[in-house]
Amino acid sequence: MSREPAVGPAEAELIGARRAKLDALRSRGEDPFAQTKFERSASLAEVRDRFGSLPAGEHSGASVDVAGRLGTLRRMGKKAAFSDLTDQSGRLQLYFQGSELGGALSQLELLDRGDVLGISGEPFATKTGELTVGVKRAVVLCKALRPLPEKWHGLTDIEERYRKRYVDLIVNRPVLETMLLRSRIIAEIRRYLDERKYVEVETPTLLTIAGGANARPFVTHSHALDIPLQLRIATELNLKRLIVGGMEKVYEIGRTFRNEGIDRTHNPEFTMLELYEAFTDVEGMMGLAENVVMHAASVAGVRDAHGFDGEKIRFQRPFARVSYLDAMKQYGDLPRETVLDFERARAAAARLKIDLHGHDSHAHVIDKLFEVVAEPNLTDPTFVVDHPVVVSPLAKRKRDDPELVERFELFIAHMEIANAFSELNDPDDQRRRFQAQVGDRARGDFEAPEPDWDFVQALEYGMPPTGGIGIGIDRLVMILASQESLRDVLLFPLQRPQ
Repeated sequence: MSREPAVGPAEAELIGARRAKLDALRSRGEDPFAQTKFERSASLAEVRDRFGSLPAGEHSGASVDVAGRLGTLRRMGKKAAFSDLTDQSGRLQLYFQGSELGGALSQLELLDRGDVLGISGEPFATKTGELTVGVKRAVVLCKALRPLPEKWHGLTDIEERYRKRYVDLIVNRPVLETMLLRSRIIAEIRRYLDERKYVEVETPTLLTIAGGANARPFVTHSHALDIPLQLRIATELNLKRLIVGGMEKVYEIGRTFRNEGIDRTHNPEFTMLELYEAFTDVEGMMGLAENVVMHAASVAGVRDAHGFDGEKIRFQRPFARVSYLDAMKQYGDLPRETVLDFERARAAAARLKIDLHGHDSHAHVIDKLFEVVAEPNLTDPTFVVDHPVVVSPLAKRKRDDPELVERFELFIAHMEIANAFSELNDPDDQRRRFQAQVGDRARGDFEAPEPDWDFVQALEYGMPPTGGIGIGIDRLVMILASQESLRDVLLFPLQRPQ
């Protein structure tokens, strides 16, 4: 049973003092929680843009109405005080003076750090040149009943920061800036695609069969239909059904769910851009990927050499390109015949002390080999092309080499950022590959998805040649915002209950 967390004696005393101030405000007819709105004339950033060039000591003669959260009051004797006000757009200094506030100066005694205020006043520049609003009227719009921490950082507080993200956003301005950057990047990617006539769609999150990737799904149950359901592990199969149906350029930006481990580059729910375009191929997707990544980088202010995780990443066109098998040979001395043979690949993994299980499929073994020998060498944006068909059940075979497929993965900072193919549209080949996955599941590989036979039927109606791509938004933002963990770019990362 869920219970309200206990409050320690010290915090209880502080909360009691704030509640006493709330009672005093109410006794004056100024109940903060009775306020319904406050008409702002500008955000704090707009005030700064308009009046930021005032010379030191000069008053604007104008009046502004702003609102935000109050910082610590810094008293200058009994009749004046400075503080800061913050809103989403930024911070601005406030100046409270008795001659301006009159009898309302006593209201300062009832204010606390964290209170939400509406302020009317005149912008001016102090003698040191700092833009300030001289307060003529202050309205308490919300009383903060819990005190904000003075310091909210460091490893000792990291779990509490994620758990109480609302406090983290208030106290740590860089966290708020990262989250706002994330939203700008997603909005600009969406705008970029919309301008090029891609159509945004929404596909189901609850599915009877979660396909389109090798991953263990989350399982739930519909009481209304009395059937088991799975949360989607990809949007791929439904988006390709839309290509069959005649929608030629479709995309979805949405949450995807995989019942996997949690670490700095993995979270069980994450945001993916998946996009499919008829009458193009993997080369078309490669150009799109480069354009989307460089556009997102420009939104983040990233130019050329970018610092991330102690390394310099060069965002330069064209991105490097290396074949999958060449990377295995170059970085791991693993020749083609070793990679493409199941027993040889397992033996190579054993030599490298890669932890495997008896039920692991050939695809799983190859993925682990690539992760260990190649990924540590992929720092700058690099397209890894021409993957083995065994690890690519939904991609079209290369015409000159049927053991490989027309596929690339884009790596940046040793992480997979994008995955794209020339989509398989041969229903008979797709059926055979699904049947192979049935064998993998029978041998205990629970990341091998259940086959979606309806998708095979959809292909039998005819899907034109198609290029498709998935881009991991969280990892891309993580790199562009120079954050150490995916959890630092997620507003509410999954946490173990406290």
